Amino acid sequence: MSVKPVIAVVGATGAQGGGLVRAILNDPAATFSVRALTRDAGSEKAQALAALGAEVVAADIDDEASLTAALEGAQGAFFVTFFWDHFSPEKEKAEALNMARAARAAGVKHAIWSTLEDTRKWVPLSDARMPTLMGSYKVPHFDAKGECNEMFTALGVPTTFLYTSFYWDNLIHFGMGPKRGEDGKLALALPMGDARLPGIACEDIGKCAYGIFKEGAAWIGKSVGIAGQHLTGQQMADELAAVLEEPVSYNAVSPEAYRGFGFPGADDLGNMFQFKRDFESDFCSARDVGLSRVLNPGLKTFNDWLVANRAALAQA
Repeated sequence: MSVKPVIAVVGATGAQGGGLVRAILNDPAATFSVRALTRDAGSEKAQALAALGAEVVAADIDDEASLTAALEGAQGAFFVTFFWDHFSPEKEKAEALNMARAARAAGVKHAIWSTLEDTRKWVPLSDARMPTLMGSYKVPHFDAKGECNEMFTALGVPTTFLYTSFYWDNLIHFGMGPKRGEDGKLALALPMGDARLPGIACEDIGKCAYGIFKEGAAWIGKSVGIAGQHLTGQQMADELAAVLEEPVSYNAVSPEAYRGFGFPGADDLGNMFQFKRDFESDFCSARDVGLSRVLNPGLKTFNDWLVANRAALAQA
């Protein structure tokens, strides 16, 4: 009896990692087995993955030895960090270095690193178009990930660099959805002007990553950008209105105004949207919807995602 190759998934109870775990388990061909790595193997989310058939293993991304042990015997590994858990690019870089070192030590044959652009290549720290944050970054949660790409390359880890897009799920879970004004009407506030915003359903990130693992060595050393659609704020508002069955206006606020909203990370996100707006062509061209659909034939459009999440959107 042949043993199926193992894909180890960091952040298995999170949005991206969870999508990949479910994609592997739901594949009728059962090409791979999956090892779900999580800090708390006894958590409700971890146990739900175990019930679906995942091997759940406790691993701490702050502990290189713990990660190395959890990766032993895995052919593939998916690596992701979650900036919003701590708001520290330095911590994020330390976590990524642990992952890269552990992957090399464990002999992982194919890693996928979920990354983003280092915006300082477009907007140097000396550029006053957007404020410098934390002393060394323009968009901290982008720049740190982009800076980490070189860690995997320098350590010789066979890696595919997966560039993700705006999570449509943020409209529910991150407070970015339409809000009612004093007039009782809904408005979607984004500092994007008329620029297109590449977006994707969280679950589809994991499915696209699985498509890369199934293709295998052909994607090692390459960068892959994924998106479900590229839509303007106005187009998003119009589709929201159609699904919610009430008017939704688009409020194209300035990045300066967005940075001043005052919630944790508002300055980071204001800079992020400004980068996506000002460098729309570069950002969109790096995210190929057609390729994303090849990797994941079930790729959702924004309307698909809205219809599936209508009830949650209405309550958000």
